[in-house]
Amino acid sequence: MQNETTYSFWQKRMLKPPAIVALLLILTVVFTSIFCYLLAPDDTPYANRMIVEYSVKQPGFSNPVLLLPKKITTPATSTFQQWWSGTPSDVTHLPCNTYWIEDSTVWVQHYIDEGMSDTLHFSIFELIPPTLLPLSLPQAKEYIQKNSFKKPTYYLGTDRYGRDILSRLLVGARVSIAVGIIAVVLSLTIGIVLGAIAGYYGGWVDDAVMWVINILWAIPTLLLVFAITLTLGKGFWNIFIAIGLTMWVSTARLIRGQVMALKEQEYITAAKALGLSDGRIIFKHILPNIAGPIMVLAAANFATAILVEAGLSFLGIGVQPPQPSWGLMIKEHYNFLITNRPMLAIIPGIAIMVLVFAFNILGNALRDALDVRA
Repeated sequence: MQNETTYSFWQKRMLKPPAIVALLLILTVVFTSIFCYLLAPDDTPYANRMIVEYSVKQPGFSNPVLLLPKKITTPATSTFQQWWSGTPSDVTHLPCNTYWIEDSTVWVQHYIDEGMSDTLHFSIFELIPPTLLPLSLPQAKEYIQKNSFKKPTYYLGTDRYGRDILSRLLVGARVSIAVGIIAVVLSLTIGIVLGAIAGYYGGWVDDAVMWVINILWAIPTLLLVFAITLTLGKGFWNIFIAIGLTMWVSTARLIRGQVMALKEQEYITAAKALGLSDGRIIFKHILPNIAGPIMVLAAANFATAILVEAGLSFLGIGVQPPQPSWGLMIKEHYNFLITNRPMLAIIPGIAIMVLVFAFNILGNALRDALDVRA
């Protein structure tokens, strides 16, 4: 009977197509952010492989490249480092149209631009990593045929520096998810504690908390983030902390109002009569009954944090290059909106819009599911 009631509850409140689609979309972005380097075509750190000849190419562009071993090899990295931070490349990608081998020389028609090329040549043994030498000439030719040329496809095109947009979009998802998580944890922790204390005790405690809230409320959020960012400095983590420290005000204000309404209920009076501690009453009996508004706040703060981070990166004080961020990608290419390559800025803009919309839909669904009065 209990299982049927639970199933009916979730079927009525949560198992709605918009909520399911939003949840699946958010889970997909979270999964992508965790395994971005395993999914991205460019698995170098920050997906920062630049091929200037491929600057601003249309989606679906594909062209062969010659893999030239670097003279200085990169140190070996662990499997965890490759998964979390990417794999430094031991080769340089040289765009080419065609190639042919004559004796011990590899001739390459170097791709410069559409309709432009140049002919280069390399010793066949230059294209083989030093760790594999020595090889006989037939073995070297076989290696070149199998390993020295590949034809990557840029499914979303390339940016102004010749970097793969799809790879940077996937890696940039990690920034959006990380800033959302940190901002929500900080804002909810500070807001719930201060709001609950102010609403429960009232008096001078309430006055003191509301004085701080009203002062911070009077300062524009973006300016407050600027001030904290300039104090902490630019950086991956600093910007996240700055956003989280500015978003607790609305949370505390809402929690205070909810606690003030619930502390007058009969079951709270009974809990006080039984001698329960104030902390237990607040965290065991009051806060669970306002889980719905807290969930909506968490989803809204998550979405707001993504927008604020994108705005700060667009202004140049958020995540710093070469680390990709959706807001930074828009900043680098917003001037292409009036050219024949507007997708360079539109693609990350759509990603931000869709993710924020998904969090808002999920927040509304959670509010309905957790509303004990419905």
